[in-house]
Amino acid sequence: MLRWESRYRLSSNAASCGFASLCSFAASLPGDFMRKLNQCSWLFLSLIAVLYQSRALADEGLWLFNNPPTKQLQDKYHFTPTAAWLEHLQKSSIRVGRGGSGSFVSPEGLVLTNHHVGSDSLQKLSDATHNYLADGFYARTLSEEKRCPDLELNVLQSIQDVTERVNAAVTQAMDAGQAFLARNRVIADIEWESQESTGLYSEVVKLYGGGSYQLYRYKRYIDVRLVFAPEKQIAFYGGDPDNFEYPRFDLDLCLFRAYENGQPAQVENYFKVNPQGPAEHDLVFVSGHPGRTNRQLTVSALTDVRDHMLPLELQNLYRREVLLTAFGAHSLENQRRIDSDLFGIRNSRKRGSGQLAALLSPEFFAARIQDEKAFRSQLETQSTLQPASEAYNRIAQAETEVTKVLVSGFLLEGSWRRGALGFDSRLFKIARTLVRAAAERAKPNGERLAEFRDSNRSPLELQLFSPAPIYDDVEELELSDSLTDLATRLGPEDPLVKQILAGKSPRERAYELVSGTKLKEAAVRQQLYEGGAAALKDYSDPMIALATLVDPAARRLRRILDESSETEQEGYGQIARARFALKGNEIYPDATGTLRLSFGEVSGYEEDGKTVPAFTTFAGLYQRANDHQNREPFDLPPRWIDRHDKLNPETRFNFVSTADVVGGNSGSPVLNEAGELVGLIFDGDIESLAGDFAYSDQQNRSVAVDSAGILEALDKMYDAKPLVDELVNGKPVRR
Repeated sequence: MLRWESRYRLSSNAASCGFASLCSFAASLPGDFMRKLNQCSWLFLSLIAVLYQSRALADEGLWLFNNPPTKQLQDKYHFTPTAAWLEHLQKSSIRVGRGGSGSFVSPEGLVLTNHHVGSDSLQKLSDATHNYLADGFYARTLSEEKRCPDLELNVLQSIQDVTERVNAAVTQAMDAGQAFLARNRVIADIEWESQESTGLYSEVVKLYGGGSYQLYRYKRYIDVRLVFAPEKQIAFYGGDPDNFEYPRFDLDLCLFRAYENGQPAQVENYFKVNPQGPAEHDLVFVSGHPGRTNRQLTVSALTDVRDHMLPLELQNLYRREVLLTAFGAHSLENQRRIDSDLFGIRNSRKRGSGQLAALLSPEFFAARIQDEKAFRSQLETQSTLQPASEAYNRIAQAETEVTKVLVSGFLLEGSWRRGALGFDSRLFKIARTLVRAAAERAKPNGERLAEFRDSNRSPLELQLFSPAPIYDDVEELELSDSLTDLATRLGPEDPLVKQILAGKSPRERAYELVSGTKLKEAAVRQQLYEGGAAALKDYSDPMIALATLVDPAARRLRRILDESSETEQEGYGQIARARFALKGNEIYPDATGTLRLSFGEVSGYEEDGKTVPAFTTFAGLYQRANDHQNREPFDLPPRWIDRHDKLNPETRFNFVSTADVVGGNSGSPVLNEAGELVGLIFDGDIESLAGDFAYSDQQNRSVAVDSAGILEALDKMYDAKPLVDELVNGKPVRR
């Protein structure tokens, strides 16, 4: 479903509420909420005003590699991407896990991404005596490189249009439930046939909301090892105050290596690193995996996001942020255990606040209403396109049905990647996976839930059998909190809630569940998974029992949401086909977590009557630390103080460009016309937060680490000359 699979990349928890109740809710939140919301609001008011004035010349677009922006590049930059150039970018770019980007940067499988993309692996590799997330890591030899517990890399090999086959499976005589099952069945068949014939991980990607279906085939790497990470203090310099801001001074990078058969992977396509970095006004490209955007939603869908979805998710994020912040403050070990999760929550909270500010802008909504009205009027004049106009009403009705079950749906079912928000526990997610796997794998492949299709078996098992540590205290903390929220929202007298709590308080119940389960042992999980229903039948485990109890209600909610999704999908498909008929292929689809190409110019901008330069330098980093008396979060790691005289202070550190990026682009390579890596995307500025809904190049900027700054820091700060040689010259790694 457009919303249900983490379309907004946040968490959630709230009843539906309009603007008045939203204001009441905001007043009860931590004191900085309204200040930040107001700060974002006036920025967006000015931004939205120019969104529709500059789009003809804007560097807008999250373009498909099989439909690149050739005309736009020729018209504005006189650059023509060749097929060979595009293939090189495609096969050098990497999807890191399921929520980040990266790239190959040497022929021996060296991978460059962000520190914050790699933070989950850094935390899982750490223990009470080694905090790699905070203190950094450098493997000087291959034997010192550390294998990550459950990290996988995906490299796109090919794309095939399967729209006709998918749509042919659905007939007009089918209701929404039948259509969903038919579409699910044919997609499962396509994926499995592809995987069997090619050996490549295959997934059917829905584009334009259902107007197109493309089969993406990936080469997977599941032996991934940590090579280098700087200290968190310099990777995320400036902390939350500087997040989504500019100027920036961050060394937000992490290096991994892909292995095959126990040896570094030998890759043909990789990006050579340009030691000079880009120059101002250079044309640059970003090849990455933007997560989800909502630029093509109908007004009714955007209204649902504004009035229901985002307030729900922001409440959840604020609550969890306060919870984990307090827990982390107790000890350094507590902080280490939740550091990566807390970063993600804070990042999502700030992004969500910016998105809400954009949607609360009257100018933005008026423009979208006018655009939709004009397009529908255009459709009404052509009889063959009138069904697309009627599709808007069906989408609105589907949104209404979703809203009715939004809260219970998020609490009990969630998305299969995020999990049920009423049970914020890795152990519960494992239990649910085991319970559902036992039921789903007994069905024909095409009738299973999507995550249990044969084509998804290997990624699912990689996560399920992960040896990454699970901490009882963190599990109890988060499960107790989420059970409290579940009981509060559904009511303590709700029959299912009473069964879930089993006569205990949320805190007592969480302790009972976490302390009593055996699912912390990977061997137990594997035994139960392979044994299926027979193994679970007589197995006594409180977490398995809870997942079994909740499953019928959660499945009913998922069915409602899936059927509403099918209705929306049909509607958006008709709208997309009408747009194709009127505009040809000069439109790009919303982001879907799959590989896209963006482009733009290295360029500063005007803000408050002042020019914000395109580049920052190491000298600026030390000046910023001095201005803040080296106090947190503007303090420098000890080595950056002790060795400051080794750096060239004029070396460029971070830069901005007009390339269109959103969440999920983190870790994307920034490339010049020659296909050389000149930067590493790690953020956007505050104005970019409106980019989930619209784009303008007036002040919207992507923020990157300059390749010159990366090499200077590796060489002078970390004595990592072998890595510099590998990045610049492609030299074989030290053994």
